[in-house]
Amino acid sequence: MTKICFHHATFYTMKNSVDTIEAILVENGKIIKIGLFEDIKNLAEELVDLEGSFVYPGFVDSHIHMIGHGDKLRYIDLSTYTSSLEMTKDLQKLLKQHPSGEWFVAEGWNENNFADKKILSRYDLDKLSTSPLMLKRVCRHAVIVNSAALEIAGITKDTPDPNDGVIVRDEMGEPTGYLLDGAKAFVEKHVPEVSITQLVLSLEAAVDDLVSRGFTGVHTEDMSYYGDYPKPLQAFKQVIGNGRKFRVNLLRHHTVIDKMMEEATYDEPWIEPGAMKIFIDGALGGRTALLSKPYADDPTTHGVSIHSQDELNMLVAKARSYGQAVAVHAIGDLGMEMIILAIEKHPVPLGKRDRLIHANVLREDLVTRLQKLDIVLDIQPSFVSSDFPWVKERLGEVRLDWAYAWKKLIKRGIICSGGSDSPIEEVDVRLGLYAAIARKKPGETHDGYQPEEKLSRYEAIALYTIGSAQAISKEHQRGYIDINFDADLTVFDRDLFIGPDEQVLEAQVMKTIIAGDIVFEK
Repeated sequence: MTKICFHHATFYTMKNSVDTIEAILVENGKIIKIGLFEDIKNLAEELVDLEGSFVYPGFVDSHIHMIGHGDKLRYIDLSTYTSSLEMTKDLQKLLKQHPSGEWFVAEGWNENNFADKKILSRYDLDKLSTSPLMLKRVCRHAVIVNSAALEIAGITKDTPDPNDGVIVRDEMGEPTGYLLDGAKAFVEKHVPEVSITQLVLSLEAAVDDLVSRGFTGVHTEDMSYYGDYPKPLQAFKQVIGNGRKFRVNLLRHHTVIDKMMEEATYDEPWIEPGAMKIFIDGALGGRTALLSKPYADDPTTHGVSIHSQDELNMLVAKARSYGQAVAVHAIGDLGMEMIILAIEKHPVPLGKRDRLIHANVLREDLVTRLQKLDIVLDIQPSFVSSDFPWVKERLGEVRLDWAYAWKKLIKRGIICSGGSDSPIEEVDVRLGLYAAIARKKPGETHDGYQPEEKLSRYEAIALYTIGSAQAISKEHQRGYIDINFDADLTVFDRDLFIGPDEQVLEAQVMKTIIAGDIVFEK
């Protein structure tokens, strides 16, 4: 294989915040030498001039739904709307072109972005179309459907709530069309499966977008939403491989883990098997995240538990029977307490780490227990800028001390990795970095939400480099620029370690390099 020297740049190795080198030598997708350009250039068969740019280990989004991200790029994005009226107007225009009788599904709405905080009802959607409609909330833990969809699903006034969800009802007991967590399944099972062709198109759109934003890989969960797992897995294999390099770690939902362990094959190192995914609770936006004390703005509810403690213990035990780690969605402190108990009962296999996803609301006693476990917290920095200030109403002041407390967690020695949870949040790493270091939305002039929790530049960048590698126990192959590491690099036009916080938002990705190949160039 050709030996390539990448040079004329400042390479941040991420060994610390100031360790830099002038050049690297790459062969067969690996870094084989680092140091001074003068010492390396004569060993190379090809020189690549990076024109004074700044180079970091390849950025990896540690939590994304890749097919959903592609869908968001291809279809209407409801997360951009700040008015329920404008959203419904645009939906009405779009639905005029939609085939009569066919399902229409869109996602991303967030009532917290609307001035009137309005959550639409079945009757609002009935005015848009008589075809079955389903609009997914930004958190993906709630949906609004119209009367046609309720009828297809057989949901009536007499339908009981499932154990793991809520059918929201009006004062007469009639379903409003607003379905939380497990109640969504009543409708979702009737939505026709998408074809492999459509999945491929969405994945192609996702890969094109991700590499243009500097990502060399992602950890993604898509194996249980598009019919049986072979369909999305086949789509991944059609899009990603030696001909189109991109690194994907696939989380495998507990409902498909048995079959995937028995049957599935992967195309490593591009497509690799990941941890077993479990959901323990919902989201704070819909008040379905599981809290140990009632919601401050609705004392009638603690949230929703998707599994009992015994069920959760059994699921973790199942993962261990396969020698696997678990990746668990847990937002509320009671949800976190439940999964900590299950992990303490069934420790992770040697050489692997469990992943606790989101971890928005914690407590001092839970953090102390987390410090004793082989875990990574998959955090989403952009949740700070999206959820504040309204999350204060949900939690009340007393619970904010360990809410979104990234700095304290890192100081306690707990490994954190950084992701977007796209399509729920924007996948742009610059927004994630800014949210981590400034704790506010771009353009806001205050000192940040909980400013004591601001991360340093090094800590923020480490979330998407070192942390993402540690989440899959590959910190000896990825996450740093060093000899024998994968030659995955993200090349920016400026130094992310210096200058005002806003400079991070202005940074431009100049090149994305995966296994020594330039897969994106501005």
